[in-house]
Amino acid sequence: MHSRNEEGASRAAALTSEAGQAAEPARTLPFSKFWPVLAGAAVALVLRVAFSGMPGQRFSAMLGSFIYLAPALCGAVTVYVAERTQRRSWSYYFSAPLLSTSLFVLGTLLVYIEGLICAVIIIPMFALLGGLGGLVMGIVCRVTDWPRRALYSFAVLPLALGAIEPQFPNPEQLSATTRTVFIAAPPERVWQEINHATDIRPGEVGDAWAYRIGVPMPVAGVTEPTAEGLVRRVQWQKQVHFEELITEWEPARRIRWRYRFSPDSFPAGALDDHVVIGGHYFGLRDSAYTLNPRDGGTELRLDVSWRVSTRFNWYADPVARFLLGDFSEHILRFYKDRSEAAVAAAMSPGLGEN
Repeated sequence: MHSRNEEGASRAAALTSEAGQAAEPARTLPFSKFWPVLAGAAVALVLRVAFSGMPGQRFSAMLGSFIYLAPALCGAVTVYVAERTQRRSWSYYFSAPLLSTSLFVLGTLLVYIEGLICAVIIIPMFALLGGLGGLVMGIVCRVTDWPRRALYSFAVLPLALGAIEPQFPNPEQLSATTRTVFIAAPPERVWQEINHATDIRPGEVGDAWAYRIGVPMPVAGVTEPTAEGLVRRVQWQKQVHFEELITEWEPARRIRWRYRFSPDSFPAGALDDHVVIGGHYFGLRDSAYTLNPRDGGTELRLDVSWRVSTRFNWYADPVARFLLGDFSEHILRFYKDRSEAAVAAAMSPGLGEN
């Protein structure tokens, strides 16, 4: 009898010990909360390396199969890895991929396979698509028993589509924007500044968003007569150069040109390959300045038209519209400041004595 009581007490003590151990919080590795985020970013970065094809070719990073599915894969991997340790909330499914896709884009910058311009432009879209991919994987984890197979599909689908997508042409979208400014200077003075802009300083145009994210700043733009007619030769920083062929010419009234780029217009590293002007995905079509005398000065209007040719024109075109609209406002302000400064200098006492 005494032996049975001791055996029961021993079993009770063992059960109590096991219960106490079960109640202890599970031990985790340092920084374990960040492993899902790191895993998602790492897998997407590997996919980016795979999509290193030339513009318009198989496995280009501008293909829709990469743009849409790489961030979705990043979000899906993040949620899948997180769900393997514990059930996560719906807000986690969306918010954690926002961090992992941002880390993924940062990683492309650190290993020099992406440029700052593309990174800044694409990160809002990637973050949204990554969050949606995380939500889809969260649903799969909650209502099915095949999350691993779904994850494999997330990984294989962009590779399969990236091999065949270039067979189908990209849709092309043409757009234009217009900006105006009043300049307290006669049309002749403004006309001179437009056709002979030299020694442009960064402080005169540098706060335009295009320049903030890495587009080289203008240095000069001068109209010259050539055998084929009037040509405006343009120079930017980083040895960028191109020509603007004049198609309309009304002195002190209107000038219009179309753009001509040569193979060496954009030296290596001057612009991201994906956003080279006149390239496979984006091009400037033409620009025009119209000068109208008004109220003792000049109303200067700038019209700019462009082309985008991507699988995500719905996103690329508004971005182009914003950047080119902002650029137009700043370049008009540049001509306003220079023209008004020239008029003020001409009216200054003693100018002719120098």
